[in-house]
Amino acid sequence: MTVGQPDAVVVGAGVIGAAVALELARTGRQIVVVDKGGAAGHGSTSASSAIIRFNYSAFDGVATAWEARHLWATWPEHLRLTTRRPLAAFRRTGAVLLDAPGPAPSGVAALFDRAGVPYERWDAATLRRHLPGIDPGRYGPPKPVDHDAFFAGPTGELGALFTPDAGFVDDPQLAAQNLADAAAELGARFLFHHTVVGVDRRADRVTGIRLADGGRIAAPVVVNAAGPWSGGLNRLAGVGGDFTIGVRPLRQEVHQVAAPGGCGTGPGPGPVIADPDLGTYLRAATGGHLLIGGTQPACDPLEWIDDPDEADPRPTVHRFRAQVTRAARRFPGLTVPNRPTGIAGVYDVADDWTPIYDRTALDGYYVAMGTSGNQFKNAPLVGRFLAALVDRVEAGHDHDHEPVRHRCEHTGNVVDLGAFSRRRPVGAGTSRTVMG
Repeated sequence: MTVGQPDAVVVGAGVIGAAVALELARTGRQIVVVDKGGAAGHGSTSASSAIIRFNYSAFDGVATAWEARHLWATWPEHLRLTTRRPLAAFRRTGAVLLDAPGPAPSGVAALFDRAGVPYERWDAATLRRHLPGIDPGRYGPPKPVDHDAFFAGPTGELGALFTPDAGFVDDPQLAAQNLADAAAELGARFLFHHTVVGVDRRADRVTGIRLADGGRIAAPVVVNAAGPWSGGLNRLAGVGGDFTIGVRPLRQEVHQVAAPGGCGTGPGPGPVIADPDLGTYLRAATGGHLLIGGTQPACDPLEWIDDPDEADPRPTVHRFRAQVTRAARRFPGLTVPNRPTGIAGVYDVADDWTPIYDRTALDGYYVAMGTSGNQFKNAPLVGRFLAALVDRVEAGHDHDHEPVRHRCEHTGNVVDLGAFSRRRPVGAGTSRTVMG
């Protein structure tokens, strides 16, 4: 196939790629988005738990998530669609962040104070009052569920930080489709069922991409938002030699079970619950269910894979048992079924679990990668980050030596995009876990 030359090509139509396409289109550029899947959000986005939380290890992460929450909360206004269509919705449930086994919660609270995130400090008695089915015992650090130590008694009781403005997006795939629709209204073209097999360059400048069907799309700007395939696309482009941060595909499971009583009070769904003490998280799902995922505790081996296309989408018995049993330790009323239910997806994971939003040594070639596990929530703002990077760098700005700073529209916070540099020190100031 042959496509007329656009101003930029975005590879990947997940929630990140669709958000990047929208914001680039808003700068007046002609955009083409290429994805090997059949529709926007059909890849790792569709397996996301879509939780909107604000706890990160560093200020720029907190500030990004807090600003992005305002975009989710005003989703129709953010999209500016001119035709009626189904929209994803942000469900404001609040989030309970139970105390972690290591660092004191005062560090997270200090970041919340700096970014302007409202929160409350809950003790164990307050946890019991708001979540009457909870066992607030301190059991951490997380242990394998088949280890005798897992069933040892608590060494004390936990408190928590409660953020009332957190929650989740009810349909992550639809959210990606909403962004794609908004971009399409501005002229962006989406090419599905097309696989990128080459990145063209002339000297140190990208000139376009090549497709498996023999087609070529010429463009002076290419953005790699290919999710689990992002590392492979970088290899096609010949970039990465100056990266201090690598990315790898990781198979990850999220499980669904019937919710017990006591996971929240009031007529609506209960709060999101992050439990680093036991290594799991929970959020409400449709039909009186819970989604249960893991926080990648050190005691659990990670399932790194070479080819994202070969990942089995079915949940496994051992991971289901581990994650749901941990959740049942926290909420003893939760039943652990014998048959696993849920879904497996493939994450695009950076070495330190912090994404890379940056230019590269190949002029015109940008990356929005290493995003899986904790960046769905930030997608609407990430689109703005990449649009700002492309605008400034293409105009001659030296982002490597003077990182672009983004002033947030709703909160007024300033995010240093150098925090997401491809050349940053590995794990500097972060938890080096999915919690960010």
